[in-house]
Amino acid sequence: MIVTLRAALPADIAACIALRGRTRENAISAARLAELGITEASWSGQVRDGTLPGFVALAGDTLAGYCFGDAGSGEIVVLALLPDFEGRGLGRTLLARTVDHLRGLGHARLFLGCSANPAHRSHGFYRRLGWRPTGERDGHGDEVLELRPG
Repeated sequence: MIVTLRAALPADIAACIALRGRTRENAISAARLAELGITEASWSGQVRDGTLPGFVALAGDTLAGYCFGDAGSGEIVVLALLPDFEGRGLGRTLLARTVDHLRGLGHARLFLGCSANPAHRSHGFYRRLGWRPTGERDGHGDEVLELRPG
């Protein structure tokens, strides 16, 4: 099936929340997201006002994955894929689109929170793409990785 990428729209957020609960590792339910203050209304508002730009991947009418970044800080906030779409380069492509967008907004340093457990797929994924540990932890206990130009 052909997968298309496009900029995320506020109307995509309900499907993004549903997908987040179905990821292979680090799945977070809609109820838990709401406890964290992440709701369809709050997230779609951030997409609408440009503070949380992102990209979605669609396989037909199915949301296959997405990546969002913080326009103000340069943080990659979330990258999520349905398990059936892993291993095809889709995560790398979504991340690259979001990185390019944040760079276009003037961010030289980008960062994200990532599991420090080498057994988790994200641990090696980001490092293979050039993201490096900062020695810091975020508020969730995840390791902070950064990507700098050059």
